[in-house]
Amino acid sequence: MTELLTSAQMRAIEQAAIASGSVTGLTLMERAGQGVVDAIFDEWPELALSAYKAVVLCGPGNNGGDGFVIARLLKQRGWEVAVFLYGDPEKLPPDARANYERWGELGEVDTVSTYEARKAWGCDLLVDALFGTGLTRALQPLAELFWNLEDMVDCFAVEPGHSRGRPAIVSVDIPSGICADSGREFPIEENWLRASAAAHLTVAFHRPKVGHYLADGPAHCGKLVVADIGLPDGVGEKATNLKEPIHRSWLTKEMEGQKFSHGHALILSGLSGKTGAARLSARAALRVGAGLVTLGTPHEALLENAAQLTAIMLTEIDTPDILTRVLKDARINALCIGPGFGVERAGAFLPYVLAAKRAMVLDADALTALSQDQALFAALHDRCVLTPHAGEFKRLFPDLAAKLDAPATTGPAYSKLDATREAAKRAGCVVLFKGPDTVIASPNGHATINAAVYERAAPWLATAGSGDVLAGIITGLLARGHSPHQAAETGAWLHTEAARSFGPGLIAEDLAEELPKVFRQLGL
Repeated sequence: MTELLTSAQMRAIEQAAIASGSVTGLTLMERAGQGVVDAIFDEWPELALSAYKAVVLCGPGNNGGDGFVIARLLKQRGWEVAVFLYGDPEKLPPDARANYERWGELGEVDTVSTYEARKAWGCDLLVDALFGTGLTRALQPLAELFWNLEDMVDCFAVEPGHSRGRPAIVSVDIPSGICADSGREFPIEENWLRASAAAHLTVAFHRPKVGHYLADGPAHCGKLVVADIGLPDGVGEKATNLKEPIHRSWLTKEMEGQKFSHGHALILSGLSGKTGAARLSARAALRVGAGLVTLGTPHEALLENAAQLTAIMLTEIDTPDILTRVLKDARINALCIGPGFGVERAGAFLPYVLAAKRAMVLDADALTALSQDQALFAALHDRCVLTPHAGEFKRLFPDLAAKLDAPATTGPAYSKLDATREAAKRAGCVVLFKGPDTVIASPNGHATINAAVYERAAPWLATAGSGDVLAGIITGLLARGHSPHQAAETGAWLHTEAARSFGPGLIAEDLAEELPKVFRQLGL
């Protein structure tokens, strides 16, 4: 997995490397500037073929120092480069000051206050090196500049070198105005308007930051590239992981196994007319490899379910007492309750479901029932997985949602990662907070981000029933013996991959049927 760092973790890694004597700050700055230039030419090879025009906007810290290196490297290639500085050059940090002076041997530096938007429209490349990962507040004086950059990203196709007036916009480390720890924009307090830069390409260093994958971060970063600047691995404290392709061994079935060796999942169905959600979950649980899947259906919905199921077994469960008798079969090792189940019914069944102490997924109506009954919430245990979307999270954890919804006035801003970790600790179980930036957290603070952004974007998942399929995939993985956290993170990854494999036109029924293709791509 790829480690996602906070700004504090990144600073600690840099400072430790410098303190060890293995590298100097100036060397790291030079490598960072070269990494940005290399990434620009990799993204737009035509820019490496001749000399063009660049505007470089530098800030008052080391991010600005990177900008001066970039300006110098482009100038040495024959480019026409205009540099603008926000802040007092006398107050620049030592390494940034050294590179400011090196640039001064090649060209002038104007102040950002003299920058006019029209000057950027006629260049081929605009570099945002104003503020990097350390920014902790809104920058009202630069709001108009940021809005101008966002307009250029939104309104123009990137054709650098072909037509003046269409600049490629590159941000150094993270678009200025975005919190590197949360991905949130810092608003202008007077009217709470958001003010941050946007880019076609963002070049980060050493490791991506949490904010590259959460909230507003991906939309503002454009494409994300991480440049190696020669820093050692290790953060000194627990990092968040970015979910990457799963290892094939996690899903391989033993040659000598039989159906019960791969688990038996029980999915509880809603009443007649609301059975589709549970069938979606059941189909997904079977497709992901559970040995057996049974749909627990009320008598009134038996024929409705039977007419549409073959490989999935049926058992009548009308009351919590009947459920208790069914669960005397110890081979049933995973449960799912919630999809289409009904909030009132969920409230009646949940005490018995939770008392069974099986591995289980609580989704949809079960989450709403939990939010209405403190005793039920208190009965959660460490084998549960909660899968709320934003609305359900708000009902379950209103105080955490309020913190997340509040304007990000200072940094590090409260993030979806923070909220999910707190929720998991409070609930005493795994919480999967859904969205394009899905966060999975365990009570001990271990967290994973499954980001359907950048090259993994899957907007087709915004369709009815998609969450029911995810609940079923996780239940099937629990039945197969995965831990709650691993089932949740692997399920989220497979869910996204199935959507990407199918593509436009996806409906929820397609997701489970696409899983075999994903498995073949994994070499299973």
